[in-house]
Amino acid sequence: MVDYEVTVYTANRTAATTFNNVFIKLVGTSGESERKWLFNLKGASAFVRGAVASFTVSSPTSLGKLVLVELDKQPLLLFPEDSWFPAKVEVKSPDGDIYNFPVYRWISDSKVHRFREGTALKGFEDSHQLGRYSREEELKQRQKDYCTKVASFTVSSPTFLGKLVLVELDKQPLLLFPEDSWFPAKVEVKSPDGDIYNFPVYRWISDSKVHRFREGTALKGFEDSHQLGRYSREEELKQRQKDYCWDVYVEGIPHCIKTDGPSSLPPEVRFSFTKQTEFIFTTSTGLAELKLKGLVDNKTNWTNIDDIDRVFCCNIFLCDYKRMDGVKANTINDEKQYLMAPLVLLHKTPDDKLMPIAIQLKQKPAEDNPIFLPSDSEYDWLMAKIFVRSADFSEHQLNVHLLRTHLLAEVFAVSLLRNVPMVHPLHKLLIPHTRYTLQINFLARNALISEEGVFTKFSASGGEGMITILRRSLSSVTYSSLCVPEDIAERGVKDVPNFYYRDDALRLWDTINRFVRGILTYYYKTDAEVQQDSELQKWILDIFEHGFLSQPRSGIPQKLTTVDELIKFVTMVIFTGSAQHAAVNSGQFDFGSWMPNTPISLQLPPPTKKGEATEETMLKTLPDVNTTVQGMATLWLLSQQSSDFAPLGQYSEDHFSEETPRQMIANFQKELAALSAAIKERNKTLEVPYTFLDPEEVENSVAI
Repeated sequence: MVDYEVTVYTANRTAATTFNNVFIKLVGTSGESERKWLFNLKGASAFVRGAVASFTVSSPTSLGKLVLVELDKQPLLLFPEDSWFPAKVEVKSPDGDIYNFPVYRWISDSKVHRFREGTALKGFEDSHQLGRYSREEELKQRQKDYCTKVASFTVSSPTFLGKLVLVELDKQPLLLFPEDSWFPAKVEVKSPDGDIYNFPVYRWISDSKVHRFREGTALKGFEDSHQLGRYSREEELKQRQKDYCWDVYVEGIPHCIKTDGPSSLPPEVRFSFTKQTEFIFTTSTGLAELKLKGLVDNKTNWTNIDDIDRVFCCNIFLCDYKRMDGVKANTINDEKQYLMAPLVLLHKTPDDKLMPIAIQLKQKPAEDNPIFLPSDSEYDWLMAKIFVRSADFSEHQLNVHLLRTHLLAEVFAVSLLRNVPMVHPLHKLLIPHTRYTLQINFLARNALISEEGVFTKFSASGGEGMITILRRSLSSVTYSSLCVPEDIAERGVKDVPNFYYRDDALRLWDTINRFVRGILTYYYKTDAEVQQDSELQKWILDIFEHGFLSQPRSGIPQKLTTVDELIKFVTMVIFTGSAQHAAVNSGQFDFGSWMPNTPISLQLPPPTKKGEATEETMLKTLPDVNTTVQGMATLWLLSQQSSDFAPLGQYSEDHFSEETPRQMIANFQKELAALSAAIKERNKTLEVPYTFLDPEEVENSVAI
């Protein structure tokens, strides 16, 4: 007998697991093996997500050079047919040759599927009979799966229609078929003179009404001279203002969209089926993925620092957490929690590190508020840093993350959808940067900050304290703090060494700004055009009123008067929903999964004297096990990337028809690709690579 070592790799992606029986056959130039059931000591776990499982397949004689493998799976008696996503199969021959068979596709049935050895072959080079047959069958199936859903028709008119302005679409149910929903992408019309007109749609049509869609050339309101064009523009905005209504979630924070739930959102802003399915799956399996399910209801303290490790495997700068001062801390598991408002001094050392040199845990100096130093006892200094990191958790989650990206992105999106029609150049530019934002924010309010939300129940700043911090944070937001170049300068961190957020954020801001400048100066030739654009002015005024609650001290403009002002504001809008959100969201699990680095809550008050802290008091101060687990699971969920992730600058919908803006989009994509390559090259030299602002890792919108 001749033995072949077979290794099967299941992809590390959502729902890739199968519990069905898996079978394989090896096919070579000199013969083929028997169909073999793949079973080993791993049992049912051999084909779970991310698994690598090895088996032996025997043959009476050598099979020669391997050509393909045949895979199939059969459901067990008590398990239904499921879907499996194998990545690849690797086979080691008795002679030591390694053969790779790439798969990277779903297997959802019980049929036999053939996968070729990975060496590339052109058709005329494919000499093996079964190889040629599998090639032909693969292409036959592909041509069924990927048939183009494009239909052409002829529409006649007694006379020439002139330049096309809009199309009207409606659909009527057949006698035996119910009303259904349709999502047309676009309509393309070729005139008798050979002119091509594009009419972007990209929305659901679920009724029998007439829907009007404008020709794709962007038009500002005052340029829209056709009577029916102006009428359809007005009707579109009237409907939008019914569909996208403002609501007040809590007084004193930015307003949000009014909705009863995801299913009552307009269909075009809801999650796709893929996003919805993965989000539900990820949410429900988060604790299991972290292998923490048995700890969720454990309300005891930690007993040993090693337990945590086993489970969660000028030159002076001031960090001031004054927004936490006097905030009412939460009660968790019937125990009062503690949240401080520390002051931290950091020193830039000669070897270019920022190191904490002094910590005061309350704002006002007092006898019971000592200044802790690195020279203090190990646990005095460690406890002081833990209280700082806990305060930082609340500052980061509520101000930096929730308010300054999620809530503001929702305001920008709702104002756009209420006030700017599809034909407007601003709508075409910004609509990809609103994808999924309204639904993810509804889910965040419902699952994280509602009365029963995770943040409300398990963080020191949950409940009443959360609203206090959000209100204080909004009152401190300034326009300049949302614009990276000004923010970096105002905070005095232009020359801080090894500050990769600053380096990458400034380059991304400049790249986005050049793109926005190109698009907007193409459509706005003078400042007067900005001033007379009533739809644009309504957009910015809505943002000022509903996002910043009409606070002039924020510096947010109430109106736009120049092209440069418009460019800067739109750059900020795109940057906030894409790059800034990626920077503050994507690394949360990386840095927060070691709980003492970002404690969600603390159970004992801060030390009032030096020399009293011990490992025991530290462990009693850290959050309970179940509080830790809930916080970790949430950070893990927020760090998961969806498979329909849309990277910055990649636009799947063609909203612009003119060649010039389309070329600008292509140039934007090239600039982002060059920046991505530069960041990857830089990261090769770093002990801990900074990847969060690599354009390939930045999503177009706030979508998670």
